[in-house]
Amino acid sequence: MDAELQKLIEAGKLTDQAAGQLEKLKPGTFCLHKSWGFGRVSEWNLLLNQIVLDFASKKSHSMQLQYAAENLRPLAPEHFLVRKATDLVAIKNLAREDPGALVRNLLESLDGKATAQQISEWLIADVFTETEWKRWWESTKKVLKASGAFSIPAKKTDPIEIRGEGVSHADELIAVFNKARLPKEQIAALEQIIKFHQQFKEPEKQLQPIVATIENMAARNQKMHPGLAFELIIARDDLLGRVPLLHTTHIGLTLSKLILEEEKRLISILPKLPAAKEKRVLQELPSALGPRWMERALYLMQKSHGRMVAQIPRLLSEAGQHAELRAMLERSIREHSATSEMLAWLCSERKDWSELVTPDLLGAILAALEREQHNTSGRAGKLYRTLAEDRQLLGDIFKKPDVGIARDAMRRLQLSPLFDELTKRSLLARIIKVYPELESMITGE
Repeated sequence: MDAELQKLIEAGKLTDQAAGQLEKLKPGTFCLHKSWGFGRVSEWNLLLNQIVLDFASKKSHSMQLQYAAENLRPLAPEHFLVRKATDLVAIKNLAREDPGALVRNLLESLDGKATAQQISEWLIADVFTETEWKRWWESTKKVLKASGAFSIPAKKTDPIEIRGEGVSHADELIAVFNKARLPKEQIAALEQIIKFHQQFKEPEKQLQPIVATIENMAARNQKMHPGLAFELIIARDDLLGRVPLLHTTHIGLTLSKLILEEEKRLISILPKLPAAKEKRVLQELPSALGPRWMERALYLMQKSHGRMVAQIPRLLSEAGQHAELRAMLERSIREHSATSEMLAWLCSERKDWSELVTPDLLGAILAALEREQHNTSGRAGKLYRTLAEDRQLLGDIFKKPDVGIARDAMRRLQLSPLFDELTKRSLLARIIKVYPELESMITGE
């Protein structure tokens, strides 16, 4: 032990334990304080019973020896913060060349685990800018997952840990799936298994039980939770497609059969599915429903809102059913039965449906807005914004009709309670731009 520290012990000014701790805090070493954070010991002043430290926010800060011994944590040279303070260039090179090694060193310096937020706090500003960090972290997470040496949680707020020896990433994925109880957790765990299917060295042994579990869960949940059953079967199909050695254990439990059995409930099931899975179900309609699939697709488009209104036209067009879709749209516009979602979609895609962009379309839009003006769900909001904000829409609608039809449309707009005065005048002005002779209708001349 340092001779000066020994004298202080003999004089009763320091305990043996405190002196042992101070022996690790000689000038030039680094430490952590719970309030001031990372610091460097700059000098000892044993005559004054003090130790002097430099912290980022507090330079040349003096502490009593006993207090320093009790409140400073000495850091080894391999600690991440020490390495960063003494050789920042090497840390930056390591981040670029071996991100896994950098994260391992950082986690070891934080007792083996840390959240993404904690990791970012030690890297942003010194090693990365905010933008560089986000880009680096996205690529590094993939490296960490692929290495199998780290446990990467599904939640961003949970800590990343160094995995114990003997536990592979594949084994951990299976364990997470088996422990999951809530539907969302089960689906999330299953999607991770599908994503990292190549890490399973014995897929028949490791994943065939997962397939059986998925199918049993789907069968049990079909009646009460049909949306979950759809997600499970789609995930099962994805897994079977990626791992040819696997096979179904429920003969006949297919997506087509599920659609057929739940045909009447599709209108309530599909909006609850993620967009990609909703699309998968819609693409399977022809195989599941046979000749009547188009009738069901048109029905879903008329009765639903949101994503399906945009997805179904693409599906019908790809299947060569453009004429049938056009006839349905034309009829719903003429009868004023088209929903706000259908009309908003048609306005946004009007370049492909120019034959339907006529004053009848404006009539259908106003009818839909009037029908739903008291609807508090906000379903009419998108259509209202389309009409008010798309400054080319009315010009396209009145590109060909005679002035009499335009005059009637202007009268209807003037009498409509749907719009405030400023919006109403803006809409009228767009029609007048096409028919200047109708300006007297709003000037009163």
